[in-house]
Amino acid sequence: MSDWRIPLSDLDYGADEEAAVARVLKSRWLSMGPEVQAFEREFSMALGVKHAIAVANGTAALHLSSLALGFGPGDEVVQPAINFVAAANTTVAVGATPVFADIVGVDEPTLDPEDFERQITPRTKAVIVMHYGGYLCRMSEILEIARRRGLAVIEDACHAVGARYLDPQGRPPHGQMAGSLGDIAAFSFFSNKNLAVGEGGIVTTNRDDLAERVRLYRSHGMTTLTWDRHKGHASSYEVALHGFNYRLDELRAALGRAQLEKLAKNNALRMRHVSAYRRHLQSWPGWAVPFANYRGDGAYHLMVVVLPDEDVRARGAAALREAGIQTSMHYPCIPDFEAFRRFQVSGLERSRSFATRAMTLPLFPHMLPSHVEAICSRLQANETTCHAHGSQR
Repeated sequence: MSDWRIPLSDLDYGADEEAAVARVLKSRWLSMGPEVQAFEREFSMALGVKHAIAVANGTAALHLSSLALGFGPGDEVVQPAINFVAAANTTVAVGATPVFADIVGVDEPTLDPEDFERQITPRTKAVIVMHYGGYLCRMSEILEIARRRGLAVIEDACHAVGARYLDPQGRPPHGQMAGSLGDIAAFSFFSNKNLAVGEGGIVTTNRDDLAERVRLYRSHGMTTLTWDRHKGHASSYEVALHGFNYRLDELRAALGRAQLEKLAKNNALRMRHVSAYRRHLQSWPGWAVPFANYRGDGAYHLMVVVLPDEDVRARGAAALREAGIQTSMHYPCIPDFEAFRRFQVSGLERSRSFATRAMTLPLFPHMLPSHVEAICSRLQANETTCHAHGSQR
């Protein structure tokens, strides 16, 4: 249990998850098998996508996506400077070069289509889009640019399970689910995600060729799996390419199935809490709530507020910490990390402004309305006190 009075995130686990684990233990089969197959089938149906391939984690999903598309040395992959570092790390892991583009703005911290197009060179092979906080980026514009320039599109949908794209003008791919829009997509089921199993992920795609390559890379390039041989469907195997052990196990797949059943309900609860936060925070002078006017069907993964400056953010986080309320920040600007400074590009002013001012507040399905009230009241009291002290100096 956490020592926080209000933690940043919390699991919605109960009897369904306990029954799922017990089911696997009674089966006495722990490696990738029928639970994984069922989870993949149910996930693909939920998203309306042809293929869903369960993997060890979201980073593995991103790595496999890059491998399946054949990226390598000399290739460039455009991606947002505001993201978790996994996408950039896996780009480097396959020998390609990450090229960082700016976000639309502090109130819409997703990839700016115009800056994406500015970063394209003859070496560009793809773009990775990231649906920040569970809100889809401007996919109609990005897909039009990518198709016109012959580029693949990877969706980093790790925040966006259950989200649906609704284009303001109804342009394609209007009405489709996150993870079904680009060539291939990656999901994460880390402990703080909307669908949480501890570690785990899924690759989704409508392309048969990419699905075949992902399945091979997922398990050492082997053409048959242990479960196939156990059931007598195969007696041997071939190794078709140099792959990895990125398999998901039965316990986590069973947990994923239980969590998938709750996803729509829990995303709706998240939306209710986000709406309450917005009513409190979006009118404060100098403060911004990203996606406050978002018209899509989001997953509401993160509750982020952008404060006037870095000092105000530090004071706000300290005040909440003193009250037992956990906060975080998503994310630092990737090219400012030591390992990525060699990939610096000009610009990124909006990304850096966002990275220094954004603060993530607690958000989970079963939090109480009183939690939102307490968090916002504490922030407001802190700022009122600071302004009063400042006026006396």
